[in-house]
Amino acid sequence: MVDQADNRVNAQGIAEAARKAGKKGLPPVHLWDPPFCGDLDMQIRADGTWFYQGTPIGRQAMVRLFSTVLKREGDDYFLVTPVEKVGIQVEDAPFVAVDAEILPDQITFTTNVGDEVTANADNPITIRGDASQPRPYVHVRRGLEALIDRKTFYRLAAAAEEGDDGQVGVRSGGRFFRLEP
Repeated sequence: MVDQADNRVNAQGIAEAARKAGKKGLPPVHLWDPPFCGDLDMQIRADGTWFYQGTPIGRQAMVRLFSTVLKREGDDYFLVTPVEKVGIQVEDAPFVAVDAEILPDQITFTTNVGDEVTANADNPITIRGDASQPRPYVHVRRGLEALIDRKTFYRLAAAAEEGDDGQVGVRSGGRFFRLEP
């Protein structure tokens, strides 16, 4: 919310709106198109740590709450409510996949904010970078991705198989996902 006293965006107002909107699952941020109210001094670092005014947000419940009202438009990220939209900075991906349950044709990732997502046609695994520094990601929701952390990527590599085209990858949701850039 915009604080009328000093016309600055207030993170507490955003958090309160997220609490109200998310009582029954994830808020429908894809349906909201409120006016832009300015930038919030909030950043999500490449390691998944959320910062507000230069200080890490230590309460995981608050990070989870903010993550539910995160929206991506092009290369820009916003926290949105039905009545306002504020810009935040994201260094790489807004989430980090910190674990995975790897079954024969189902890989379900868990992110640093508690989301669970199964790799499939709607939530693909993609690899960026090059062979010396691959950057693996999984789509989480509505254009938001999670960087797959190193230990989880090594577990995927250990479960990898050769595909029909000779590429190395994993299978999930009836799809083959390459693990090479």
